[in-house]
Amino acid sequence: MTETLTLTTERVDDIPLLLAQMKQMDLPNLLDSYFPIHGNWQGLDAGWTATIWLAHILSQADHRLSYVQPWAAQHLRTLQQASGQAVRALDFSDDRLAALLRYFSVDEYWAACEAALNRRLLRVYDLPASQVRLDSTTASGYWGVDADGLFQRGHSKDKRPDLPQLKVMLASLDPLPLPLVTHVLPGHAADDPLYGPAIQAVRSSLGRGGLLYVGDSKMAALATRALLQAGGDCYLLPLPEKQLPLDWPSVYLAPVLTGTTPLRTVQRQRADGAVVDIAVGYECSVPLRATHADQALEWPERRLVVRSLGAAKSAEQTLRARLAAAEQALLALNARRRGKQRPADRAALEQATAALVAQYRVAGLLRVQCSEHEQQRRVRSYKGRPERVEQIWDFQLSVERDEGALQQAIARLGWRVYATNRASGELSLEQAVLCYREEYLIEQSFGRLKGAPLSLSPLYLQRDDHATGLVRLLSIAVRVLALVEFVVRRRLGEEGAGLAGLYAGQPQATTSRPTTERLLANFRGVTLTVIQQGSHVLHHVTPLSDLQGRILELLGFPADIYDRLARISMNPP
Repeated sequence: MTETLTLTTERVDDIPLLLAQMKQMDLPNLLDSYFPIHGNWQGLDAGWTATIWLAHILSQADHRLSYVQPWAAQHLRTLQQASGQAVRALDFSDDRLAALLRYFSVDEYWAACEAALNRRLLRVYDLPASQVRLDSTTASGYWGVDADGLFQRGHSKDKRPDLPQLKVMLASLDPLPLPLVTHVLPGHAADDPLYGPAIQAVRSSLGRGGLLYVGDSKMAALATRALLQAGGDCYLLPLPEKQLPLDWPSVYLAPVLTGTTPLRTVQRQRADGAVVDIAVGYECSVPLRATHADQALEWPERRLVVRSLGAAKSAEQTLRARLAAAEQALLALNARRRGKQRPADRAALEQATAALVAQYRVAGLLRVQCSEHEQQRRVRSYKGRPERVEQIWDFQLSVERDEGALQQAIARLGWRVYATNRASGELSLEQAVLCYREEYLIEQSFGRLKGAPLSLSPLYLQRDDHATGLVRLLSIAVRVLALVEFVVRRRLGEEGAGLAGLYAGQPQATTSRPTTERLLANFRGVTLTVIQQGSHVLHHVTPLSDLQGRILELLGFPADIYDRLARISMNPP
């Protein structure tokens, strides 16, 4: 009697790589150690449940709870072999996942776990802990607004003020960027007060001071700077206008415009090796006084007065475009056209002129003169009225640029004042400018958190604790992505080599700075095939390509993490 041949396939893709990475981070054990789970919890332990859920999120770019159980059912053999656990699809029901989110939302448990995870990653990956960046973002969703809830309407960084949102405050370690602290707050929370708690959490997590904290102008509150000074830490940030003298351009640019202060040039090396000038500036010192925890503080603050050459050029182009538009609009004020109403008298014309100058923000840059000319106008006969000649006054506008004032305005474009309490011997003006120019690094974390592959926005959860727990879980996913990228780039840098074959259609193109997303994408199509005929079972895994093997080698993972899937499953479904 002929036995039936059964063939089953599973998409493996990047799942073994992701689970190997998270095992190296010791994530399952850390989660089990710091989140006490209810005694009635059965089946797969909570640490591995969360770890495999993260593999689903990173592999499928989908954080929705209801999609995890069907995915697990389709990948049981892969999950069992890659994790070494007895995995069931039922372990990933949305009820169990929601329970995990409630545990992750407990501040006390999360703070302890996050600190332990940070200490392990710094030790295992030998990460430099000297510089931290802080910033916040928002994530919107379709929720109801509760007066005391997490979801609130506020200033939306997603340009969706119509939707309720929550706010995420993130502190990340340069140069990965690796998240260190994740705070989830109501969507209407002001940014300024969020920096202090984040700084305290970083100190508690890393257990050390002397770090350089880099942030935007919202970190410039005097209380925040005093907190850093009192704790022996340093800061680098741009000062908002409210922290500067009322007429700060006149105060800080006077030495520049008069030529009494020499400017230092800041250069940067581009990817093609060319060295270009990016900024000029000088520095001065300002004594600061503040009180922190009833302690009077005094310290000298270095003020770095810097002009970005790129920003100045762009601002000049914008200014000249506004001038041209203003000139055209002014000259058209009194032009005669069919259907166009002209100002009735000189007063109306002058009022319209002032309005246009204010609209285009060109006050003091244009000389506008109005002249009157007496003219005769012939009026035709109409309904018995004879033809006649009337004497009228015509008003003409002339517009001329004030080149002297224009050059002075251009000379004041592109300037910004930065503040730091780090000594010039440890952070020169040039180093400070280049350091702040790397502020985009933390935006990469936000981009991953809110876009592919984590897709936090839009957020579909309705409960505050579920939303808080999910954001914290996704911050672990950001760590996974950052570490994979960091390890591969560091290894390529040590070898002085590039990685070829990552880009479809460009097999010869190489890069020494691949992204994690690009690396993971090259594992798509790896498949586990199970052939069964009677009692005979054969497992086959798609052989890895040279590129896939090279990626595993760079990460320090053996190809065995895929080969072992061809062995008989420990707990066949």
